[in-house]
Amino acid sequence: MSVSLNVNGRDVRVDADPSTPILWALRDNLQLTGTKFGCGMALCGACTVHLNGSAVRACVTPISAAVGQRVVTIEAQAADPVGKAVTDAWVRHDVAQCGYCQSGQVMGAVALLKANKNPSPAQIDEAMAGHICRCGTYARVRTAVQDAARALA
Repeated sequence: MSVSLNVNGRDVRVDADPSTPILWALRDNLQLTGTKFGCGMALCGACTVHLNGSAVRACVTPISAAVGQRVVTIEAQAADPVGKAVTDAWVRHDVAQCGYCQSGQVMGAVALLKANKNPSPAQIDEAMAGHICRCGTYARVRTAVQDAARALA
């Protein structure tokens, strides 16, 4: 079955069952491999994308839920002022170690800063709590989000 989606501002067709998770449509059908598979149960955040501006877990969200919506992946963040500010802060603060979780972390941070331009450290921790980093860079994540917020102010 063919499903029409809007991904990163482009209308695309995906040949997949509507119950297929967005993650696999992005990675396997559209070759957008920046979105990572982590746990497959929406617990780790590695697969985070934006659906109409809200951070969602692509590993459990079916493509049928994305029909008529805007899907944005990590690949589009360089063109977004908030995404660029977050990515630049990530680099300045050496957030990434192994890097596997980072696309999901960045997508979570971008969604937070679009909803709250000046989050407190507690609000950052709360928003980013669903993003697991095996390398333990949580303090750097918080610092980078604060830095990106200042850069955007």
